Amino acid sequence: MEIDINCDVGEGIGNEKELFPLISSCNIACGAHAGDLTTMDAVVQLAIKYNVKVGAHPSYPDRNNFGRVSMEISAEQLQESIKNQVDSLRLLTEKYHVKLHHIKAHGALYNDLAKNEALATVYLEAIEKYKHIVFLYVPYGSKIETLAVQKGFKIKKEAFGDRNYNADLSLVSRKLTNALIQDPTLVINHIVRMLRKREVRTVDGEMIAIEADTFCIHGDTPAALQILMYLSVELTKQHIFVTK
Repeated sequence: MEIDINCDVGEGIGNEKELFPLISSCNIACGAHAGDLTTMDAVVQLAIKYNVKVGAHPSYPDRNNFGRVSMEISAEQLQESIKNQVDSLRLLTEKYHVKLHHIKAHGALYNDLAKNEALATVYLEAIEKYKHIVFLYVPYGSKIETLAVQKGFKIKKEAFGDRNYNADLSLVSRKLTNALIQDPTLVINHIVRMLRKREVRTVDGEMIAIEADTFCIHGDTPAALQILMYLSVELTKQHIFVTK
């Protein structure tokens, strides 16, 4: 069995060199919540070196809150920001003759797209020109998943190995102490259950159906490297292999 593991990177942590040998795809911050052209360039080069698929990680334009707070912004302003973010990364991928593999929204934008169809429409219009050349990483059972499929986008359903879930498949708020899963043994159990049984154990102990084509470990999770090192060994023992 094969698995795709992705990380959000280029966000100022500076741990990409350690993470990239252990993952298969990455989501590069495009300047709105973190990063700039210099960091994007450096991360793209590292992704090429370690054979990691390159994805854009657009956000609400809100560096003060690291893109993790919902934002009141006009449709036109948001679309312009998203276009600029993705286009800036696309220019770098073209510079280095590497394919832009996917687009994955960041933080509050990602969460809002999961439940707000009108916002999802705005987002998809902003990246319309990429419809036939990239995948969208989207949460299972979300508004953005349904709309993207209807509009002919290619999708990969995403789940989170280092985050706890509520019963509605939303992520537990980062304001709560149980938002993150940092024990590597709990992370692997979480992932394997979602991968093999297509279900996730919520914070209330319920088992809820879920499907995933790619699993995220956040690059800024304090235990990210320890988690990924553990997964690289233990997943193999279960005949699950990270596909480069």
